[in-house]
Amino acid sequence: MEIVSDGQARTRLVRAGGMVGIFTAITLVAACATRPYVLDTPPAPSEEARRHRVFAVGHGWHVGLVMPVSSLVDKLPELKSRFPDARHIEIGWGDKGFYQAQEITTSLTLHAMFWSSGAVIHAVGLPATQDPPFDYFPSSDTVELCVSDRELLALGEFVQRSFLRDAGSHLVSMKEGIYGDSQFYEADGRYHMLNTCNKWVAKGIASMGMSMDPTFKLTSASVLEGLKRSGRVTREGRLGVVTAKLDATCGP
Repeated sequence: MEIVSDGQARTRLVRAGGMVGIFTAITLVAACATRPYVLDTPPAPSEEARRHRVFAVGHGWHVGLVMPVSSLVDKLPELKSRFPDARHIEIGWGDKGFYQAQEITTSLTLHAMFWSSGAVIHAVGLPATQDPPFDYFPSSDTVELCVSDRELLALGEFVQRSFLRDAGSHLVSMKEGIYGDSQFYEADGRYHMLNTCNKWVAKGIASMGMSMDPTFKLTSASVLEGLKRSGRVTREGRLGVVTAKLDATCGP
């Protein structure tokens, strides 16, 4: 049996207390409100009609939201002007330097996690296809949600609040995006290791009043798996295979 002196015991207690303190601090930082803020939306009644499709699309480390253009044009008419032929728009949020980089380096990753210079939104116009976005992103891990009028309105409000605007209340356009017909815009908030692109998607889901705690939804897998466990996913698609046929009752 190991004999521990009083001094060693106190040292171990101090170390254990320090670890608990660090864990508590990390938890508090992760849980505290960070911009863009989650909207306080009550859950929709189960009997409420769900006539709209929204999607979460996993691109490896990153998840984006895909929404109908029609749900954004009232509050973000500049998106309709920028993407006149799009039926859906994919919206992603992330670090200004990392997201726009041509090549990802260790230095860029560390700056994004600890010394971010700001955030951007990446908007991608998706053309009218037979079954968007499953056929536009066939290799991505995609989940479909059917949402009500109220839920879609809340999600649109969260998204529009995520854009920064200039003195004239216009979106601040930056350079073209990284794939497809896409564009970067200045965004609200600041990226860091506990406020990631994937947590932004979780905040959007929570803003609809759905059961999604964004606190530790820091990876794409945590967001997608959380959605799949929510009972609200109507279809999934991966590697070109979609789990169910299009349900016309869920809207166009």
